Amino acid sequence: MIDPQLLREQPDLVTASQERRGDPVSYVDDALAAESARRAAITEFERLRAEQNAHAKLVGRASKEERPALIEQGKALAGGVKEAQARVTEAEAAFDASVMRLGNLVHPDVPAGGEENFVTLLEHGEQRAFDFEARDHVELGESLKAFDIARGAKVAGTRFYYLTGIGMRLELALMLLGLDQVLGDGFTPLTTPTLVRPEIMQGTGFLGEHASEVYHLPADDLYLTGTSEVALAGFHADEILDLEGGPKRYAGWSTCYRREAGSAGRDTRGILRVHQFNKLEMFSYVKPEDAEVEHDRMRALQERMLQACELDYRVIDVAAGDLGSSASRKFDIEAWIPSQQQYRELTSTSNCTTFQSRRLATRYRTESGRTAPVATLNGTAATTRWLVAILETHQRADGSVRVPEALRPYLGGLEVMEPAA
Repeated sequence: MIDPQLLREQPDLVTASQERRGDPVSYVDDALAAESARRAAITEFERLRAEQNAHAKLVGRASKEERPALIEQGKALAGGVKEAQARVTEAEAAFDASVMRLGNLVHPDVPAGGEENFVTLLEHGEQRAFDFEARDHVELGESLKAFDIARGAKVAGTRFYYLTGIGMRLELALMLLGLDQVLGDGFTPLTTPTLVRPEIMQGTGFLGEHASEVYHLPADDLYLTGTSEVALAGFHADEILDLEGGPKRYAGWSTCYRREAGSAGRDTRGILRVHQFNKLEMFSYVKPEDAEVEHDRMRALQERMLQACELDYRVIDVAAGDLGSSASRKFDIEAWIPSQQQYRELTSTSNCTTFQSRRLATRYRTESGRTAPVATLNGTAATTRWLVAILETHQRADGSVRVPEALRPYLGGLEVMEPAA
């Protein structure tokens, strides 16, 4: 959630951020009204409790004859305090609900507008073309026996698939390359739970506008995660971190699940938009003043990964209206997909400032000895979707696919993936 003090002291700043996101500005007024009601309830509770305490002293000093009447008055006062405390609890719950509808404060440098209003920060490589009729990743993958989409649909339904043979090995090679990269950058690797409690999912911001994308198991009241960001954000929930030695960096390896609600008819061919995939996700806990530097650091690692896979890509600054509720700023890296003649997202990295940590009560100790919310950031290091770009970018006229040099050590030195006989 956003800083309640910021909401009270600079509501215009929060309103402007809501406007840039394209979210209702009325949510700000609702949150301010709820905050006013909360503070009024607390004031009344404290007044009644002070009155009760003062009355208790009178009882202690009263004569034997006066005491019974005073005790009865005290019971009435206690009842009033109890009712006032209940009103405080109710007002605090109403405030929490209203403030959680507000998105994170948008970074000043984020471009205005919606999905199409991103700003391209750089392009690397070229928009690759071939002197032969290019195949798409489905044709290539099927001829290489790299995946089996038909049997995936037979067993689990649409948007599921099997990675087979070289496809399974290529994904594992990619993930291991990513793991080596993040280890070299000081990240601690974790395999994370893929089922989490509602408060963890809510804390990371995935039960708001993205709730329709999440698989829920009602019998257990657990959620399947669409990214290990969720479990990594919950790793230090309700803890005070020591960041004097620098940021805490983790890389979570997990299977991810997304319902892809609202994407009917979009990218139904192949493995670009699917319900299940694997991903290596970076996550950092840093002091708020170090968040922007950490954001650039994550983006640089992502670029190194795409360059290692010899892919053509561009980096975009995502527009305010296309940010998730938790992100203050997000960079996407999109690879060129020859069969589609367009760029498609392979990675993203988000600076969530203190938005998630306030919900999850993750703090650090400041130089003054007080505690304050940490900043959290996340970014993709590698994921199954990359296979689409690797297969299409490195295809050859005979249907074989050249293996990028950086991946060869993880494939036993294999240089070319050949179509199956």
